Amino acid sequence: MTAAGAILAKDLISAVFILGTYSFTLALVWALLGAVDVAFVEAVVGAGLATVFFLLTLSTASEKDTQIRRSAIPWTALIGLPIVAILLLYGAADLPAFGDPGSPASTHISPIYLEGSVAQTKTPNVVTAILMDYRSLDTLIETVVIFTAGIACALIYGKGSA
Repeated sequence: MTAAGAILAKDLISAVFILGTYSFTLALVWALLGAVDVAFVEAVVGAGLATVFFLLTLSTASEKDTQIRRSAIPWTALIGLPIVAILLLYGAADLPAFGDPGSPASTHISPIYLEGSVAQTKTPNVVTAILMDYRSLDTLIETVVIFTAGIACALIYGKGSA
């Protein structure tokens, strides 16, 4: 629904704010689900930094460049999108129900993390235990990737004003 709103927006600035609002709403959902760490990252990166980078990019464009030009939709998109949607719905029919304790992901590894993570790691919640203790190397690499992307954006933006 949000993607449709961003696509149907009158100009690119409106589309950026629609996507930023979606990201902030998603951060609230993560917080309500108890994943405060994930909510914090979504709010900072998704609603904050991504929106700022988009707005910085749009500030270098002229008024004419920020207007969305509507063109005819290619017939391949009109045929391909419904086919992809049907295939995705067909594949989603085989997924286990949300929260199903009998699903393959919940029967082997999940109980180990859920039962012993807080006691083993001495952290306030399970999400923090998994992200910071069990998956710390993965989290470090993701942080390096995000930092590198930020540096690249700063370098690209710096070259545009020179």
